[in-house]
Amino acid sequence: MLSCLTWSVCTHRVINAEKSEFNEDQAACCQISIRRREPGLEEDEEWLILCSTQYLTGSYWALFDGHGGPEAAIIASNYLHYCIKQKLEEAVGGITEVHPPMHLSGRCVCDSDPQFVQEKQIHAEDMVVGALENAFQECDEVIGQEMEATNQTGGCTALAALYLQGKLYVANAGDSRAILVLKDNIVPMSCEFTPETERQRIQHLAFLFPKLLDGEFTRFEFPRRLKGDDVGQKVLYRDYFMEGWGYKMVEKADLKYPLIHGHGKQARLLGTLAVSRGLGDHQLKVIDTNIEVKPFLSCIPKVNVFDFALHDIKEDDVLIMATDGLWDVLCNKEVAHTVRSFLAENRTNPHRFSELAKCLVCRARGKKTGHQWMLDDSHEASYDDISVFVIPLHNRDADC
Repeated sequence: MLSCLTWSVCTHRVINAEKSEFNEDQAACCQISIRRREPGLEEDEEWLILCSTQYLTGSYWALFDGHGGPEAAIIASNYLHYCIKQKLEEAVGGITEVHPPMHLSGRCVCDSDPQFVQEKQIHAEDMVVGALENAFQECDEVIGQEMEATNQTGGCTALAALYLQGKLYVANAGDSRAILVLKDNIVPMSCEFTPETERQRIQHLAFLFPKLLDGEFTRFEFPRRLKGDDVGQKVLYRDYFMEGWGYKMVEKADLKYPLIHGHGKQARLLGTLAVSRGLGDHQLKVIDTNIEVKPFLSCIPKVNVFDFALHDIKEDDVLIMATDGLWDVLCNKEVAHTVRSFLAENRTNPHRFSELAKCLVCRARGKKTGHQWMLDDSHEASYDDISVFVIPLHNRDADC
């Protein structure tokens, strides 16, 4: 069951500097109600009304940053929460137990089953994490089917937060970011997945399946694109198993286009994508080739967990979720400073969290000066779409 969200959340979105005709960012928030259900049993609205205390309720927020068009982001915003609900219901018998049983039926086929669960230290939160990972994968499959059926292309990043049983789960596949701004601390709740941050995973896949590169790319990383005069020279390089750098005698094959090329925001996977995890892009190929990008693009999120029972949450503590349009120009400390200053100056404003979201968007958007958008410090502003969630944490259980 999906119902209107009553836990106060605020989002503000903008098409920045008329970057695109349609905003490629999408957002979703709702409550997700999870109950034990036998396979094949249809939803029973009357049962939910009469037995409302017999299901778990979680709060859900998500941001999707589309590329190649908004279509994949729209599908994800309409479907990911359903996938999460479905996967949580499949595992609800384990989620409600401190130590999830080996068999949800309650049977103990082998005497060592309970011991295995304890030795592996499997807890309820591990079942939630697994449900989120499975949900992202299923949503990715649905997007692939929908896009193929409608002859559309494109993909999106996905950043989702789920509050369930006193814990906050943040699942990220892409380069959006979530942080907790607490009174005396900043807690990163996600990490960006880019071709650079996942270099070793991507290179290792190319090592295992070299045919994926179709002889057009080299998996090795070099400080720059090599030229013909580099052949026979020893140059710095890295392979999939290397954190450090070594020297390699350049061969003619090393002159091929790098699997990962560029640095920072200019880094591209197969010269095509700026992210290494996300949903969709099943039909995406490197231009003028038959090389598919999807095998290197993982849809599986990294999930971080925050246990509220271990922290003393204050009135102005918030979760900030935003697409890369915000983080391209503002770091965690700058965002946290804005959050704390704004909330301290607007304590009596009943709409202060909405206004804070708007403040963050406007700060990253900057002001138009001539043909450019500039920040207050005269640096160039973000030219990307910007979406921000500001989620107050203090009264989180009042409506859940």
